[in-house]
This record gives sequence, C-alpha cells and structure tokens, in this order.
Amino acid sequence: MASRSRTRNLQVFDTELSADTVEWCPVSASNDVLVCGTYQLQKGAGEEDATPSRTGRLYLFEFRQEAGSMIPPLTELQRLDTAAILDLKWCHVPVSGHTVLGMAAATGELQLYTLSGSQEGGRSLQTLSSVEVGTERLALSLDWSTGRMDSSDVRVVCSDSAGCVSVLSLAEGALTSLSQWKAHDFEAWISAFSYWDTQLIYSGGDDCKLKGWDLRVGPSCPTFTSKGHSMGVCSIHSNPHREHILATGSYDEQVLLWDGRNMRQPLSESPMGGGVWRLKWHPTHQHLLLAACMHNDFHILNCQLALEGNGGACPVVASYILHNSLAYGADWSRLSLEEPIPCSPAVAEPKESLTESGGHLRIQYESPTASFDTSLEDDAGRYIPEGIAAPSTTPTAGPALNSNDDSSPLSGLLASCSFYDHMLHVWRWDWAPHEVQQKPEQC
Repeated sequence: MASRSRTRNLQVFDTELSADTVEWCPVSASNDVLVCGTYQLQKGAGEEDATPSRTGRLYLFEFRQEAGSMIPPLTELQRLDTAAILDLKWCHVPVSGHTVLGMAAATGELQLYTLSGSQEGGRSLQTLSSVEVGTERLALSLDWSTGRMDSSDVRVVCSDSAGCVSVLSLAEGALTSLSQWKAHDFEAWISAFSYWDTQLIYSGGDDCKLKGWDLRVGPSCPTFTSKGHSMGVCSIHSNPHREHILATGSYDEQVLLWDGRNMRQPLSESPMGGGVWRLKWHPTHQHLLLAACMHNDFHILNCQLALEGNGGACPVVASYILHNSLAYGADWSRLSLEEPIPCSPAVAEPKESLTESGGHLRIQYESPTASFDTSLEDDAGRYIPEGIAAPSTTPTAGPALNSNDDSSPLSGLLASCSFYDHMLHVWRWDWAPHEVQQKPEQC
C-alpha cells in the first residue's frame, strides 16, 4: 500500500499588481466564485521624503470546468481599483440573503461588498459598508465568526498595523464597532475567531506573541500569551471540524498545532522552510491543512497523527511549486471535481527555465493565461517527470467527500497567488492516501 499524490496546474492569471490574497466563496450557491486582492506600493515622485501611496485591485472570477472543453476554466467577471488590499474573507453564510465579502485595506478600513446577480445575468461585487478601524494605520487581517456555517451571530475581527484588534458586528448591512484594544507591541499581523466559541479571539503579532482573548471578560488582559513562536506570528486558523484545535504559523518557518485547552505546549511543530503567511484547514477534511510558505511555496500537511495526540511533525503530502515569488495567498475550493480534468492539447511548449532549489523544480514561463498540465509530485512533494511510472490519481466520478473517512481518495481545487511576479494560479490536487500502485494512466 502506498499513497499517491498529484498536483496539476489548470490556469495562470497575471494580476498586474502584486497579489497577496485569494479566496473561494464558501456559500454553496457561489462556490464557483473566486476573488483575488493585490497590494502595490507606489513610491512618491520628486522629493525623497514624498509619501508613498498604496494601491490595489480586487478581481472577481468565475470557475467553470466543462467536460472535454479546452477553454481555460477561470473567467474574469470584474476588476475594481481600490486601496491596497491586505486580506479578503467571505462570510461563510448569507447575511440577509446576501453573500458578503470583507476586505482589509491599507487605508485602515474594513470594507464590505455584496455579490449580486446570477450565472445567467452575470455577477458583480457592490459596495455594502465601510468602517475605519483607525487613522494612520493599515488594516492587516480579518476573520468572520461564521466558520462553522452558523449565521446566528455575524461578527468580524480585524487586526491592524498599530497592534490593535477590533471586533465589529454586522446588522442590516452596517458595521458597528463593539470593541477595540491594544493587543501587540508592533503590527498585529493576524486575528481570528475560535469557531467553536466565538467569544474567544486569537491574535498574533510582530512581537512574536500569540495571544488569546475572552470577550466576556473584556480585553484588558489576555487569557494566555504564548511565546511558542520565535518570530512574528502571521497566520492563525481555527479548525471548523475539531473543537479546540488551532493552527498557527510564523516568520520562524514553523506550523504549530494547538489544543486551545492547553496553550503551554503545542501538539506538534512542523518546519516548513519558509515563513508561514497563511494557513487554511480543508473545508471538509479535518486533518488537511494548506500552508502558504512565502519563500518556500505552497504545501498540504496531513495532521492526522498530531490530532490523535501522537505528536511529531505533520508530513507534507503535496507541494505546489510553480510560483516564482513570495507565496502569500492560498485557499481551498468547495467545488466538487467529479469529472476528470482532460489532458492538455498539443500546443507549443512554454519557455522554461529549470533550476534545482532545495529539491524543488521551478518552472518559469511566458504565457500567464495558458492552461496546461505542468507538474507531478509524489507523497513527499518531489517532482516526478511525466516519462516515468508515476501512477495518475485522477479520480472517477463518485460521491462527495466524507470528512470522517481519512482513507478515501479525494480531489481538490485550489487557488494560490504570489507577490512580486503578480500571479494567480488555479490548480488541482488528487490524492489516494492508501492505494495499491497501478499501471499509470496515459494522457
């Protein structure tokens, strides 16, 4: 028995400005919708002390994969010029019948948009509400309280460059500030809800501290302060499937898993070889964790043993290595990939420059809108050339994934973006955790 893992690039899009955040819509009626945010620092012209400006752009896409079609599946629906975007998050449930997107902006604002229209009439983002969390600061992150798909209490937490954390409520289309406090000495890179008890807030900052807050007793004192990370804490995600489980990442290149009932010692520590800017638990499988690792690409961790209390580093079961710049934004789609992705048509080969770097094969190409099969990897994330006997893991049509069956083959659709090369990638991952090796499929 051996696991089989394969990642395949489906499409690449040039965002023109530096890309740092990407999010698939979790609301079931709009699972095919993807947004990408960009951040561009524009240096002032003329005098050396001229204040630089930060600009951004918000992209709205629709993903449609038709069987047998050679048309790239990602279609741009809209682009909006905005302030520089630091983070994007969809509310997990409709609010008053509307699908809502939150944006953390370099102007210090938390901005909300609604997704309007339909597949027949076209969809677009419309401004809903905006609130300034503070002057002369950048809004750095946001999270919704609805991670377990519960709409009974819709709130947003936002962190900023002044080290503050703000909690806001959303009612009747308007944001209302509930509380704000100084949480960290320097930038508060990340803030997040506990999805199981939304009165609990987590925050991480450039002061190397991870902190917990209980809104019932007020933010005058944290419930805990952890120095488990040795550098700035920049990613936090509560597991929506397992109560008390928390994943954190840092510039120290470590992913730590925690049991929220005991924050003295992490459940596991996994070195990633790059600062961990974003972490995302799989939408249905409790043990799979996606990590955007800045200088070391994108990786999927299998946290099963750690969640069972066995400790040790979580193994990497897949790596996506085709970006050529800082790995910042990454997200799982909830779309079901029941139809196999067709083999690529015979087209002219893209220009490639292959260099070995830490065991990774980097592919550089000139066609940012191409749709082609680019990479095979084994369960350790190593590149496997097409010519050798590496079995395909393209699944056959089947039922939806069962989050309680950790041995079933699965297929996932993901998106990732990288900064200086301003690229958005959409890719597919197929994994058979325990499957006998078979004759490879011929594409």
